[in-house]
Order: sequence, then C-alpha cells, then structure tokens
Amino acid sequence: MLSLTGDWDQAEELTQETFYRAFLHIGRFRGDSSLYTWLCKIARNLYLDTSKRGSREQRSSQQQRMQQKEENAAPQSRGDFAAGLVNREQATALHRVLHRMPEPYKEVFTLRVFGELKFREIAELFGRTEGWAKITYFRAKRRLIQQMEVEE
Repeated sequence: MLSLTGDWDQAEELTQETFYRAFLHIGRFRGDSSLYTWLCKIARNLYLDTSKRGSREQRSSQQQRMQQKEENAAPQSRGDFAAGLVNREQATALHRVLHRMPEPYKEVFTLRVFGELKFREIAELFGRTEGWAKITYFRAKRRLIQQMEVEE
C-alpha cells in the first residue's frame, strides 16, 4: 500500500481497512488463490476506489508532505548527501514516468517491483495468465526505460 499511495498514513489506513474487509467477508474466500493474493486484490480494489474519490489537491498535498519529509532528513556526510540527491532524483524521475504510464502497465510494474509479488500472483489478481503478467511487466519495463532515457 505504501508503494501505491506514497503516504505512510494513507497506507496504514488502507491496510487496516483491507484487513477489516477481509475479516468481514472471509466466508467469500473460495480458496482459488492464496490468502495473500486475495488480500492484495482487496487492497488493490480499495486503493482504486479511494483514488477515484480523492481529489487532485489531496494528492498534491501528500506529495508536498513527502518532499518536506525527504528535505528534512539530515544526511550523514557530504558523500551520502550527494549520493542521496542522485538516488532521490532518479527515484523521483522513475515515479514521475511510472505515474504517466497507462494501466495495466503501471500497476503490474508496481506490484512486481514495489509489492514484490510473483508473476503468478499478479496474474491471479487480474484474472489473467502468468504469461500475460510477464509480458505486461516486461513491456512496462521497456517503456519505463525508454521514457527515462528521453527525460535525461
């Protein structure tokens, strides 16, 4: 949830809501997939519902809070500071490009890289095959690399 929202508070709230909904509807769990995959599906749907309702101002204020937290983090040494700037700039550029990527590429890439899900689990979330998940991920990765090169 943190990789999707980028905000600790919102991620925590959505995680709590995910487990609450899972608890309420545990009787609906058919066992067609792992419990972990079922929870990820609930979390994904909850995130999508929440982000549809959220306004652009809320997202921009969250981004500002994240930037302030990063700016307030004190570096340990000059070398660490320079490396941190490069890494932060690269991470920011990566997230900027990823944010502009169309669905399902954005979500598959996010689930694979940040959510550390297996291709099988991603496929189950989307109701597709494992091959589809692999192809979608590698296409997203290729697009991401191309866009990162364009931005440089």
